[in-house]
Amino acid sequence: MITQATIADAAELSALINSAYRGESSKKGWTTEADLLEGTRTSEEELISIITSPNHYLLKFTRDEKIIGSVLLIAKKEMLYLGMLTVSPELQNSGIGKQLLQAAEQLAQQLELSRIQMTVIGIRKELLAWYVRNGYEDTGLREPFPFGEGDKALTSEPLDFMVLEKKLTF
Repeated sequence: MITQATIADAAELSALINSAYRGESSKKGWTTEADLLEGTRTSEEELISIITSPNHYLLKFTRDEKIIGSVLLIAKKEMLYLGMLTVSPELQNSGIGKQLLQAAEQLAQQLELSRIQMTVIGIRKELLAWYVRNGYEDTGLREPFPFGEGDKALTSEPLDFMVLEKKLTF
């Protein structure tokens, strides 16, 4: 079931997101950043700030009362920004990510926004290919990777963001 996250979900979401992106546990899935970056992906405090911010939607995918997926959506003037798409590493490739993408499209439609935009680390070819298969296109725009406190690059390859976009028709 996909529903809006609450402050009470922040600790569980933080644990899930960090386990899916960084550290040894993330290597059980195919979307890991563990070979690229060291550090914490997010914190409980950051998630509380997101959950309580206007125009921010943090959706959670729950099964058997456990959060196993999530996605951050931010309504902007002309588009919906999609970030931090997360699925428990053990459950990746089971359709949960696609369901979260569909929930994002439904929210965009409710908000009358005809585009969804996201950023993906450019060297993550397999992940980029997955988004392309799901209708996202490379806009040609690039942004520097926003290293956070404690983030450390583990690769000599540049970590820039590719901006992807999906145009929606309602």
